Parts: sequence; structure tokens; C-alpha cells
Amino acid sequence: MKLLVDQGLPRSAVQRLREAGVDVLHVAECGFTTASDRDILDLAYREGRVVVTLDADFHALLAISGAQGPSVIRVRVERLRGDALATLLRWVLDRCAEDLGSGALVTVTENQMRIHQLPVRGREH
Repeated sequence: MKLLVDQGLPRSAVQRLREAGVDVLHVAECGFTTASDRDILDLAYREGRVVVTLDADFHALLAISGAQGPSVIRVRVERLRGDALATLLRWVLDRCAEDLGSGALVTVTENQMRIHQLPVRGREH
């Protein structure tokens, strides 16, 4: 599983994940520090990466567009340091690899994890 870590998340987590054998990039490493969310999604899609972010906009963009990818992990745990984030992401990858591989929006909080398959379909009435 290849990851693309968004701005606002600790770069030290990237190194910890690499040490654990994960193929991971931070947006700053590929010149995307100030890129739009759409550009980051496009990069992740082209490279087959899962976006890891604090930002709800990624989920919204994918839901509205009806896109089937890329997958996004939204972390909703505040003030995570690099080691803790790396541990959390390895836990998520262990449990959601199949979902993430086929296109999913994953939201992780301190107490739970929610998974929505892509594309997001509206409720029919």
C-alpha cells in the first residue's frame, strides 16, 4: 500500500512508516506543499497512493465527484506525534488494506473507524 501524507501531519511519521516497510511520501517531498486538494488527489490517483489527511475536504471532493479513487484516510485524532501517527496508520492499513485497495474513504477517530466504499452513492428515496 502506497501512501501520500498531506500537509499538517508530521513528517517524522513518514520516516517511521518507511522503517516499517511502507512506501510513503509527504506532500512536501514532491513539491505539493501548497497544492490544492484536487491536485493532491490527482497525484495520488496517478501514482496509486492513498491520501492521509486531517482535512474533510478530500472526502467531500470524492463524494461529490462520484470518483472511484483514490482512497483517503482522514485522521480525526488531534495532536498526534510522528510515532503515534505511524502506529495508527499501520493499524488502519492492517485492517483496511482490501477496502483501501478497491477505493474507500476511511475516517479514524480515537474510538472508532468508519469505512465508506467509493464511489459514494446518494440515498435513494
